[in-house]
Amino acid sequence: MNTESYQQWIGREQFAEQYLTDAPVRAMLATLGNFAAALGDNREIPPLWHWLYFLETAPWEELANDGHQKRGEFLPPVDLPRRMWAGSELQFHRPLKIGVTGRRRSVVDSIESKQGRSGKLVFVKVLHEIFSQDELAITETQNIVYRDAPTQSTAAAATLAPGQASFSETISPDTLLLFRYSALTFNAHRIHYDRPYAVETEAYPGLVVHGPLMATLLVNLLGKQYPDRQLEQFAFRAQKPVFDLAPFQVCGNAPDESGKAELWIADTDQAQCMQATAVLES
Repeated sequence: MNTESYQQWIGREQFAEQYLTDAPVRAMLATLGNFAAALGDNREIPPLWHWLYFLETAPWEELANDGHQKRGEFLPPVDLPRRMWAGSELQFHRPLKIGVTGRRRSVVDSIESKQGRSGKLVFVKVLHEIFSQDELAITETQNIVYRDAPTQSTAAAATLAPGQASFSETISPDTLLLFRYSALTFNAHRIHYDRPYAVETEAYPGLVVHGPLMATLLVNLLGKQYPDRQLEQFAFRAQKPVFDLAPFQVCGNAPDESGKAELWIADTDQAQCMQATAVLES
């Protein structure tokens, strides 16, 4: 696939502004329950919970059949059936706080086409800069991949998860958890709540657990282990879909002397479904 026709989208910007209330944080605490790290008294929004703010609110008539907003406005009109949030790299400069005005600037950074084992691939990188008042709080590079629907013959071999973890939690995903997270993030992608669509149209065995939800669970688990250390950097990469058909493990190892910790998601077959690294303050 030639991406030259998409080059006009590189540099395209999008802006959002919102007063940061405590309602999304309270709703997330109710959704995650014991899997959420305890909040302090300084009204800081926990790491990655900024995904509950600056939401895209496209009208119903502007949605495509898969539930995403129709392509061609901010993101390029890539003609491939599946769009996935493949990962992100984040830097936390200062906390976002409840009770202030936040702003987000987003820009399409790059568009690249590749040929993989599963067929055609188009990678789109989007840079987000999130400000608390007028101070930069979070820098995030989001990696979006568009691809063909894979077949059994083109599915990539799974990577085995690390054998030993310093700490872990077992999550049993169900439709209530997936529905609530979809609602909190205003995510209408049907693979997360519409089982007939996920199975019959996209050929998944069940509902797909959100990648950003799993990343949030990883950071929450790390925060519960080290509540007095600030998160400075975090990066995650989705490797294998996780479904609502079986429990999965949220795992991590203790940070090294530089503050770097390895984190991962493993399914019941011990396949590594998500790989992540975090850097805590020294």
